[in-house]
Amino acid sequence: MEKEYLIKKWLDNSLTPKELEAFKALEDYEALTKLSNYSKGFKATEFNEDEALKMVLHKIETKKQSNTNWLQPVLKIAAILVLCFGAYYYTTTLDTTFTTDFSEKITVDLPDNSKVNLNALSSITFNKNDWKNNRNITLKGEAFFDVEKGSSFNVNTRTGTVTVLGTEFNVKQRNNFFEVTCYEGLVQVTYKNNKTKIKPGESFLVLNDLVINNKTDYSKPQWLSNTSAFKSLPLKEVIAEFERQYNVKVEAKNINTDLLFTGRFTHNNLDLALKSITQPLQLTYKKSNQTIILKRE
Repeated sequence: MEKEYLIKKWLDNSLTPKELEAFKALEDYEALTKLSNYSKGFKATEFNEDEALKMVLHKIETKKQSNTNWLQPVLKIAAILVLCFGAYYYTTTLDTTFTTDFSEKITVDLPDNSKVNLNALSSITFNKNDWKNNRNITLKGEAFFDVEKGSSFNVNTRTGTVTVLGTEFNVKQRNNFFEVTCYEGLVQVTYKNNKTKIKPGESFLVLNDLVINNKTDYSKPQWLSNTSAFKSLPLKEVIAEFERQYNVKVEAKNINTDLLFTGRFTHNNLDLALKSITQPLQLTYKKSNQTIILKRE
């Protein structure tokens, strides 16, 4: 039953036994009876039922407010604490992401002064504000890491995780291709729950789920010098890298793209790069807007 309905019937003494029981169960019952007792010592010249109801409800509300006034400062402090905690939680869990486009390379400084060079169409994500407690980097694409001495963190990719401690290394994750090359220090690669330590001059390669251990003749990854180098890798991997560096589409018609390629191409001269790829494989090419068509000679 509605509170106003019960109070109105109480004022004109017309409550039924059932309604009286409901009226006594109201949280305001005690306040209402006190008001009734106070009013008995006064004689009203005229009784207005609606006005009396409004007066009683107003007094009840006023009494409620006076009883809860002490809560207002406490609630304000609680609200401020909630906002502060929320702001702290938001800033400490907020990730920072750096992304490169076609033909773009950038250098990113980590909070511990380590440096990350991002190759084209790549990204890294990490928590800048909570780096001391959360030293994890998520990599998509390819990056070279020059780690500050004494610093350690994990580089997480879709295929595997690289754990480092003061070293220089390169990580490349592209579709079914995953390669970690160490240039200085020591890195540990975790792949399918197996841990492998990589020394300077060594690389750990996963290609279509096949694990290959290679050597490198370079002291730095060649892409830092605007050159892509390959050693016995499928032509399709070479084409994919070429597309990223030049923002073009390559069509290989009637060509076996699983054919292994050893060589390099520059990032600064499209025609020279195409010749570096096609001539050793006895291929020709044709340019059509943003599309390169490869053919057999």
